[in-house]
Parts: sequence; C-alpha cells; structure tokens
Amino acid sequence: MQVSVRDVSSRPLAELISLSGRRAVVTGAGRGLGRAIADRMAEAGADVLVTDVERGLAAAVAGDLNARRPGRALAAHVDVTDAGSVTAAADLAVRELGGVDIWVNNAGIFPSVPALEMSEETWDGVFAVNARGVFLGSREAARRMRESGSGGVIVNVVSTAGFRGTAPGLAAYVGSKHAARGITRQLALEFAPFGIRVLGVAPTFVPTEGTMAAAAEAGVPLDAESLKSVMRPGPLGRLGVPDDIARVVVFCASDLAAFMTGSTLLADAGETI
Repeated sequence: MQVSVRDVSSRPLAELISLSGRRAVVTGAGRGLGRAIADRMAEAGADVLVTDVERGLAAAVAGDLNARRPGRALAAHVDVTDAGSVTAAADLAVRELGGVDIWVNNAGIFPSVPALEMSEETWDGVFAVNARGVFLGSREAARRMRESGSGGVIVNVVSTAGFRGTAPGLAAYVGSKHAARGITRQLALEFAPFGIRVLGVAPTFVPTEGTMAAAAEAGVPLDAESLKSVMRPGPLGRLGVPDDIARVVVFCASDLAAFMTGSTLLADAGETI
C-alpha cells in the first residue's frame, strides 16, 4: 500500500522544524560531524541513539546530550560494516526509544593512499564503511519504518567527493562517495511507497578530529594556510565547522523538507560551483 507524505502547508514553521517525539539514530556520532548532528537533533527535540565504533566516545556524547538537551540520549557500540551490529542498533532503538523515525548514516573513513600503491584491503575497507555501511543502515532503518507504517527519513552524509574527483590519494573515498550518492537516489525510489524519504548531504572538507588526523597522516602541515589550501574554502570565504553541516541534516530530517527525496544537498560554501 502506498503511504503518502503529509501535506504540511497549514503548519507553522516552529512545528515544521521541531523533531519532538521522533527517534533518531546517528552513526559515527562520537565526534566530528556526527556529534554535531546528534547535538542538533537532540536540541530539536528528538530522542537520539548515539552510535560509534568507539563505545567510550558514544557514551560520552550521550551523557553530554542528556545533561544539556531535551529528550533522551542512549549510546551504542556499532560497527557499520557488520550487519549484525547494525541490526542490533536498530532493534535497540525500537526497544528503548520506541521506534526509528530518522536514521543518519554519517560514519565514514578517508585514508589517503595513491591509487598505484593502494592495496585491495584498503579499497575494500573504505567501501565497507562508506558504501556498505550506508546500505546496511538504510536497510535496517527502512525495515523498522515500514513496520511502523508511519514512514521516516534517512539522511546519508555523502561529500563533495561524490560529485567530482578530489585530492590525489582519495580514489577509494571518491568512489565510495559516488556510490553513496547513487544509493541515496535508488533507495529514495524504492522506499517512497512506504512514506520513507531518503536524502543526502554533501559537505566539503570540514576540520574535525578525523579530517585533521587524515591530513597529518598524509603529511599536510596543520597550520591555517596549509589547511586552507587542502580544504579549499568556497566562495563564501571560510572553512566550514561541523554545525554548518548538522543544520542541513536537521533540515532534511524535519518536515521543512517533507516534499524532498532522492536529492543530495551540497553544503560546501559554493566550492563546487
């Protein structure tokens, strides 16, 4: 049976942006973009399951959210490449929070290895997190959303690398993010009959713990000018911060975007113009 998205035209803006009463799962939420996304989700009123491959990081973020934000935050160790781990997280959200209304596939890795030197193991590892992880999370979220009969929203954190080539050494990352963008479009088509919207958000490189560590590993000096040359601020004139991306994700998850699915929104300060 076709489940149609609601016409929200008569509702005030304050209600459309609110996530009160909704249950959100955010992967890779122990730091960086994921942490900022979980924070804004909680601020908007959602109960949040904070997941990360590092259990301690997830627990710290959940504790912080419970101290500062409305709603309820839980933590879970999740390896997004492992189907059983992802299924367990979805089951936990249903059991402890009452369901899954929003699922954000944020977890990602980006090792820098020249293509001629890249091993099959490195290539497969990047795709396991950045593409397989998106599929597994989306599948398990959609199964719970379909069972509830009330639909939901899946947001995939893609990248500007899903639109073009980027710095040398990132062949696996670029390929995986093109895959994530394609998965977003296809799953939007397949899940639409169940009232499930699927959107992507494509950030430019944003200084986070992860990107700074990757830059250091690639031998990039971590002074401000070097970071600017690597992370390429767009026409808006500054590097992004995690909250710049989190706000776009919250928009996608909210009823402000109720008539949108399949798109990947660029959050790149105009870098890809």
